[in-house]
Amino acid sequence: MDKKRILILGAAGRDFHNFNTYYRDNEEFEVVAFTATQIPGIEDKKYPAELAGSLYPNGIPIYTEKDMEKIISEHVIDQVVLSYSDLSHQYVMEKAETVLASGADFLLLGPNKTMLKSSKPIISVCAVRTGCGKSQTTRRVLDILKAKGKKVVSIRHPMPYGDLVAQRVQRFADYSDLEKHNCTIEEREEYEPHIDRGSIIYAGVDYEAILREAEREDADVILWDGGNNDFPFYKTDLAITVADPHRPGHEVSYYPGMANLIMADVVVINKMETASAEGIEEVRKNISSHNHDAVVIDAASPIMVEDSKKIKGARVLVVEDGPTLTHGDMRYGAAWVAAKKFGASEIVDPRPFAIGSIVETYKKFPHLEEILPAMGYGDKQMKELEQTINSADVDLVLIGTPIDLRRVVSINKPALRIGYELQEIGKPDFEDVLTDFIARHKI
Repeated sequence: MDKKRILILGAAGRDFHNFNTYYRDNEEFEVVAFTATQIPGIEDKKYPAELAGSLYPNGIPIYTEKDMEKIISEHVIDQVVLSYSDLSHQYVMEKAETVLASGADFLLLGPNKTMLKSSKPIISVCAVRTGCGKSQTTRRVLDILKAKGKKVVSIRHPMPYGDLVAQRVQRFADYSDLEKHNCTIEEREEYEPHIDRGSIIYAGVDYEAILREAEREDADVILWDGGNNDFPFYKTDLAITVADPHRPGHEVSYYPGMANLIMADVVVINKMETASAEGIEEVRKNISSHNHDAVVIDAASPIMVEDSKKIKGARVLVVEDGPTLTHGDMRYGAAWVAAKKFGASEIVDPRPFAIGSIVETYKKFPHLEEILPAMGYGDKQMKELEQTINSADVDLVLIGTPIDLRRVVSINKPALRIGYELQEIGKPDFEDVLTDFIARHKI
């Protein structure tokens, strides 16, 4: 019987996991290639032989997704497997129709084929869209568990943009590990808060190997820290999904965030302090319609500013989390809110000062106007971000990224950090949810 020829569409994350868990040692299939999108600079490489297994002694090529139809035709592809996230339902079906018109099958692999089982209880934090507030929700869950005396080891959704073999299993326990693994801005944003709390976090490429290493840490709980709006790589004992009333309706119109909504044990309606009543009510109705058994936690993510008086009357450059603004489709973030709230005289348009790949980012995401996305997917792009910031004619830089950007780029003008943490509103809250979880699992 001829092997089915597979093309996996990805963005250096879910695609590698789907391959590792379902295709790597499966002789029914031949994975001909991966394609890459969303993240700059990850195409025109190979998924290395060291990770691909005995069936792929030469590794597997990674092409740009723009060539998908050509690849299907030239390589006689039987099945195309969509394996990345934060995509509108319209986009997914347009991609499916294009694949079907090319003659191939279009597939989405589900949890039963891709989720791994742990010997430890697992709590997952996922979202319906990028930028809903997974990071502060994860921090809140971690803080409560630690306050209860529980040892928590976290595992982060992959961000392997460098040497994939070297990144197979990554363990972060202190800041030296960030340097050791040559972390990008995006990676630092996710790992540093765990390190700051004295907690270990893993990431990498091979999530079976990562899970087994994490289990050896003698943790009471493993905390899955999701990426984009993807669903977890592991079978979950408590599924938490974060929704954003600033984008009402997106919880039922983006893949695979809607699956996260339906699978959730707990849904957090975040950012309520700055959302409209209509937006909040629409999200509530959609939760009730699609997952009426979920516990719903109302929450806010109030901003915290180092010295808000410096903002009043200043011409400011607003720098926000990159993925939230780009494929997350948000037009603003915490720093923009701070600029408006504390009386900046002007939010300066960063586009005239953009350099290199930052220029290309604005072309690709034209909805960005007053905001500079903190793109940092490698040393070159981090340097271009630094040059863009330093070229801007402003009095003050407002940094709304999850980490203090001043640690990784050298800023030549005054800058303020804008932080935010999750705060539940009323009951139920995470104290209730986690107390019940600990009791049920006898942790």
